Amino acid sequence: MSTTAVRGTPVHTVGDLPSEGSVVPPFDLVGADLSPVRTEDFTGKRIVLNIFPSIDTGTCALSVRHFNALAAGLENTVVVCVSKDLPFAQARFCGAEGIDHVVTASAFRSSFGEDFGVTMIDGPLQGLLARSVVVRDENGKVLHSQLVPEIADEPDYDAAVAALRG
Repeated sequence: MSTTAVRGTPVHTVGDLPSEGSVVPPFDLVGADLSPVRTEDFTGKRIVLNIFPSIDTGTCALSVRHFNALAAGLENTVVVCVSKDLPFAQARFCGAEGIDHVVTASAFRSSFGEDFGVTMIDGPLQGLLARSVVVRDENGKVLHSQLVPEIADEPDYDAAVAALRG
């Protein structure tokens, strides 16, 4: 179990993020068009998982916009933005914002939150995913992971990109 915070109050997650050097658990999510978004879809590519509670909150929206801008310049890398929002909400947001360099994926009917240790088990956002980032190399190994200490804070974009550059 790990701890983040919502407005300064500790909130616990169901487990721990995959640690550096470990293998990223496989995932099976739902894309904006309701098609599957699976680990094997990105074989041979590096993956940045931008994980957050809901695309309809300010910080979550900022992270999607920021990773969208970064993704345009990352070679052999896909950024997957994961929340429990329904695919329709993710598609609406990305369409309205012109987001086209990231893949949105919903965990609404998967074990993603438990597999990655990021489902919040208490607090006002209980059941949603804690803001975090996992960077995976093309062989499936974790290069970087971060559980953001305060849910309202943005992730460390620089650390995620630095992990990709080695």
